[in-house]
Amino acid sequence: MTQLPASHPLKGIFWMVVTGFNFVAVTAIVKHVGDDLPAAQAAFLRYILGLVFLIPMIRPILAARLTPRQLRLFGVRGLVHTVAVILWFFAMTRIPIAEVTAMNYLSPIYITLGAALFLGEKLPPRRLAAVIVALIGALIILRPGVKVIDPGHIAMLGTAVGFAAGYLIAKQLSGEVSAVVVVGMLSITVTIGLAPFALAVWVTPTLGQLGWMFLVACFATAGHYTMTLAFAAAPLTVTQPVTFLQLVWAVLLGYLAFNEAVDGWVILGGAIIMASVSFITWREALARRAITPVVNATKV
Repeated sequence: MTQLPASHPLKGIFWMVVTGFNFVAVTAIVKHVGDDLPAAQAAFLRYILGLVFLIPMIRPILAARLTPRQLRLFGVRGLVHTVAVILWFFAMTRIPIAEVTAMNYLSPIYITLGAALFLGEKLPPRRLAAVIVALIGALIILRPGVKVIDPGHIAMLGTAVGFAAGYLIAKQLSGEVSAVVVVGMLSITVTIGLAPFALAVWVTPTLGQLGWMFLVACFATAGHYTMTLAFAAAPLTVTQPVTFLQLVWAVLLGYLAFNEAVDGWVILGGAIIMASVSFITWREALARRAITPVVNATKV
């Protein structure tokens, strides 16, 4: 009988809290830089400056001897992720941090739908109900007809769809190549994909702006690393609900650092979406399956 790995819930919760701080730091820095840099260029700088973290991955990527089909899939994933990242950077300059964070929770919901539509995964009534509830949460955040929907909101909807599509492609490839290759190829393809968009709107960055974008790369990389530590320490049913704390930190950050009003509707909508994602994760854990990723798995 295969022995299950030991679970350390407190350690898993700790690392997921640290993960939340890392990703909120990413949003804070991007918000601070604002539209001083075009969205496409800011995203490109984040990725190209982060290529230094790719060095240990070069040898595994070369050793993988990727087939033409795998290279095509990695290319498509890089393209959809490129568009999603540009939209995310654009949204950060348009709408409050709390709304960006809350709407980012939709990615796992889109992944659940995409897995059912394109990968043949089952979508039982309870999971479908959770998806519908999550979409209601999104409507609470947007409140069409009650408040003006900014282009940033539309961009975040596109971001969530793009991240979901990228994850579904990664799911196809994860059974063929190692996780290191999947992550490394994403960094390479997105950097290449962002280059023409960045060049089209290029403005000469200052040393300060370059420093901020390098910090974004550092915090994003650290976030993915601590998230991996959290997954290794405890099951998703323990770590998933902790991701909701990111919305709490985002609300506090927006209020204290950027004078953004605290919107109770955004918090309510984000809580509803997060509860739906946690329910789906719990149901999958009962069935000993892992289809829907946690929220942070699709982060920039």
